[in-house]
Amino acid sequence: MGITVAADIVRESHSSFTLPFLLFPKEQREALNTVYAFCRRTDDIVDEIEDTSLRVLFLKKWREELGNALNGNSEYVLLNQLIVVAKKFNIPIEYFYQLIEGVEMDLNKTRYRTFDELQQYCEYVASSVGLMCIEIFGARKEQTKEYALNLGIALQLTNIIRDVKEDAKQGRIYFPLEDLQRFNYSENELLKNLYNDKFVALMNFQTQRAQEFYERAMQLLPHEEKRSMFAAKIMERVYYHTLIRIKKFRYNVFERKLSLPKYLRILIAMKYWVKLRLFG
Repeated sequence: MGITVAADIVRESHSSFTLPFLLFPKEQREALNTVYAFCRRTDDIVDEIEDTSLRVLFLKKWREELGNALNGNSEYVLLNQLIVVAKKFNIPIEYFYQLIEGVEMDLNKTRYRTFDELQQYCEYVASSVGLMCIEIFGARKEQTKEYALNLGIALQLTNIIRDVKEDAKQGRIYFPLEDLQRFNYSENELLKNLYNDKFVALMNFQTQRAQEFYERAMQLLPHEEKRSMFAAKIMERVYYHTLIRIKKFRYNVFERKLSLPKYLRILIAMKYWVKLRLFG
């Protein structure tokens, strides 16, 4: 039943994140679906519940039920199944709690003063997910955890760059305030979606930072782990090309959402998969 619940959530999400899951054997695919479903449901508490007080209550209950699931008696089938997966693939439980804490930050913070603050948020909401997944992928090297940590930051920074307009609508600014000051671009200008040379310079700076994390991640992945980490590599390529696409359109994310078209995401996944099979 838990597997069915997870599969339904994945199917409804239409996320590019789940695209590489289809290439895994059944046991790993079902485990990945369960982890993704947990992440999706955790995120939905903030994104889909409008009443802030209800968000707080639901998130508190979700955390408590995760604790109950450790003994197999949560009222949520999905959480019970998640713990079964965690035990089977030796996923540290702390990663699940880190994700909840990261989502909780969205309830309490709408600004980040420094990049250090933002990096912690990225690690909680994105790197934690990567660290969950690499255990299912079959990571053997300790260094692969550093790859997942840095890749998670790069992916989340890409999301932040892409979703500036949507976040501003909710009164959220993820770019560090110290960076806005550096480029003399105000919070009010961002909330009003003002596109000018100062915004382009700010976005270029954020993009360079994201690219540095992509490069760091690529350098950290041990050569012998590349085959087992192919799903992470596909996500790395999809999001990196999303970043390049945003840069190509001079960062005008206010005019339209510059996501990568689905057919390109599929082509990138197929290209990397074939390359892996042919050349290892």
